[in-house]
Amino acid sequence: MLTRQVIRKAVEAALEEDAPNGDITCATTIPLQAWGEVRLVARERGVMSGIDVFAAAFKMQNPEIVVTPAIADGERFEPGRMLATVSGPVRDLLTAERVALNFTQRMCGIATMTDTFVAAADQARTLPGYRVPRTYAATRIVDTRKTTPGLRPFEKYAVVCGDGHNHRYGLSDAVMVKDNHLAALAEQGIDMAGAIRHIREQVGHTTHIEVEVDRLEQIPAALDGGADTIMLDNFTLEDTRAGVDMIDGRAIVEASGTMTVERVPEVASTGVDVISVGALTHSVRSIDLGLDWVR
Repeated sequence: MLTRQVIRKAVEAALEEDAPNGDITCATTIPLQAWGEVRLVARERGVMSGIDVFAAAFKMQNPEIVVTPAIADGERFEPGRMLATVSGPVRDLLTAERVALNFTQRMCGIATMTDTFVAAADQARTLPGYRVPRTYAATRIVDTRKTTPGLRPFEKYAVVCGDGHNHRYGLSDAVMVKDNHLAALAEQGIDMAGAIRHIREQVGHTTHIEVEVDRLEQIPAALDGGADTIMLDNFTLEDTRAGVDMIDGRAIVEASGTMTVERVPEVASTGVDVISVGALTHSVRSIDLGLDWVR
């Protein structure tokens, strides 16, 4: 979760990384008493995420800095829009500038990409043969654990700002049996259905169990074992439709594997409940934001 404590810890580390012994450029060029004001301005369209993180970077550099947001997280913006004003000692404004932008630009990039994928999933309703998901009103776009080490709370929060949903936060949150787990179990003579039942006996009744399958022939065993979610990994569109029919509402159906914006509408039209997209966090481009000097 993106709490104040998490923000503080990460921002402190970033400021220390960037200026472990102070900002020698500001110290040698900017008068100590100089006071200024800058504006955070969008250079391109996007979805806001991380405005509180942006403010924290300046406030933690110097509590005298005043940050006034002009936008809320989750709100869309167009090029040229003023997103926040920042005023305070010039030395501290310039020292914290890059850290504040690094966090916010990346978070906005993730939120914007997520928004694009969500819109693509919604396009499925216009396709011939569209099928409504069994679990949700519309197919959900969710993230993965393919996040930047140390920045997962920020990146998963940004996905939500873009109207996406979070997959499990980490390994402690749910059971997810993947191909390598199944291979290791097979070496011990344990089949998929038996493995799921064995897991169910060991975990609490609220613990969710997901199983990854890479071919249709594995689905009956996953259902027999009682999986809560069945992930169809790298399935063709034809096999995805067949998989949704085989599962028939007895488990949540997740589609995964090299998902692109272009491919998502057709995948969503098959009736899957969830599409997981690693690119939301591992291949995102930061949104171009700038700090424009006012005075």
